[in-house]
This record gives sequence, structure tokens and C-alpha cells, in this order.
Amino acid sequence: MMKKIWKLTLPSDRTQTVRQLIANWEIPKRYYYLLRQDQRILINGHYQSPDVIVPAGSQVTLTIGADDFKTRQAYVPDHHRQLPVLFENRDVVVINKPRGIKSHPNQPGETGTVMNYATAQFGTAYMVHRLDQQTSGAMMIAKHPLAVPLLNKHLVDHSIHRDYTAVVAGDLQGTGQITLPIGQHPTDPRKRQVDGLNAQPAITNYQVVAHSATKSIVELNLQTGRTHQIRVHLAALGHPILGDPLYHPHPTGPMQLHAHQLTLVLPFTHEVVQVAAPLPPDFTN
Repeated sequence: MMKKIWKLTLPSDRTQTVRQLIANWEIPKRYYYLLRQDQRILINGHYQSPDVIVPAGSQVTLTIGADDFKTRQAYVPDHHRQLPVLFENRDVVVINKPRGIKSHPNQPGETGTVMNYATAQFGTAYMVHRLDQQTSGAMMIAKHPLAVPLLNKHLVDHSIHRDYTAVVAGDLQGTGQITLPIGQHPTDPRKRQVDGLNAQPAITNYQVVAHSATKSIVELNLQTGRTHQIRVHLAALGHPILGDPLYHPHPTGPMQLHAHQLTLVLPFTHEVVQVAAPLPPDFTN
């Protein structure tokens, strides 16, 4: 089994049991069971039972392997592009995804996607969320498999926030919340639509920051994460994103949707970090 080892040091002002430590780090019980069963939780180099007190400042070593996790991710490394890094620590990296690049491969052996480039650049890469191919901006990638469920937990409870900027057609004004359910398009598998097949609840908040008779700049954040959610919701309002190849009736130029800020909760420390992704030049123009 291929293993990755990393070390976490307790804060100097905290003394707790092994069990409390794992709970505070929000490690899922099924993974804690595996680590405990195989004695892969070491305190200062030695295995200790769950109720042993861990002194403040102790060195805690967890040993994990890809086989421990139900969802396995493996991508062919692609060294042809360096991804711009906005934030990086031991557990997670946030990159500024260029427009026009897929987030992940769809076929075995496929290259040229963010996850292929990330695997080559960072050694290991695990997908947590995706951006559409024509969407640019902040995208987080886990650097080891245990970070994936920890980040997913905060996506589900909405403590991780994703904020977007879009340029849309027409004179959109004010603020609002779009609550139209989104499902599959009945005839085009590439598309989604409001009240489509197997529709699910979808909530998008928006605020217009500038507008004219022909176009408007909108900031948006998601309370749910449906496929093409922002694109479908804005098109349903009658203000499709400029350049949207699927939902604008007459797209010209690149699609004007950018993930400009990601607020994430870091694994293990629970520190909240805001990561900004600069707007592409054509937005500022």
C-alpha cells in the first residue's frame, strides 16, 4: 500500500486524550477506526490507547494510504503547464484556474486538465470541487486523501464560501436570491435547466456592482453547488453570462465568469482563510 506520512504538532496550550484529539481534528470515525486498528496513530513515536492523555506539544504522526479511502483518485502527471498558486500549506492548495482548461479528466489516460497539472506540480492531488471548463478563478485541491473528507464537510455545512464575478447581458440591478430548482436538460446531456429532469434545490445570491443598458457586473455566491448553477440561474433571469457557449443565445468572446474569492476552513487547525483570485484582464477592461 502506498503511504503518505505527515506530522501534526499539538498546540502548546492544549492537553487532551487521543480520542479527543482526533474528534477535534474532525477526522471521520471510519478513518479513525482504521488508523487505530493498525496502530497508525503514534504519539512521540509510540502507539497509545485512545484514552491516554496526550501532553501539550507532543508530536502526533498519522500514517495514511490511498487504499484507506473509498474514492481513489489517480491522475496522469502532465508537466506542460504550471498552475498559478494563490495559497498553499501542507494539506491544501488553492490555484487560480485558467479559463478553457477542464478541472479533471473524463477518460482514462486523459491529460491537459487541472488535476493532471496539479499532480505533476505538487506530487499528489485530490479533487475537492470543480469549476466549469470556461470558468476561471480560485479552485482548491487537497494534497493528501485525508484532507478531502475534512474539506467536503465544510462544503456541506457552508463554512467554505465560493464567491464569483460575472458579466451578464442587459441591465440587471439590485440584489437578490435565486431559488429556482435545477435539473437535467431533456435532450442535451451537456446542459441543465430550471425545473429539468430530477431537479434539485439550488440557491444563488447576487449583488449587482455596476450596470449599463447593455451589460452588468454581478457578484454571486452559492448556497448549493449544482452543475452550471450560476449560468442556468442568470440565464433564467434573462441575463445570461456574456460568452456562455451553452446558455447565451448569441455567445461571442470568452465566457465572463470568474471565481474571485474562496473562503476556506483549513483542515486540522480550523483557521479561516480568505483567498482572492485576481480578475482576468478582459474583466477589468
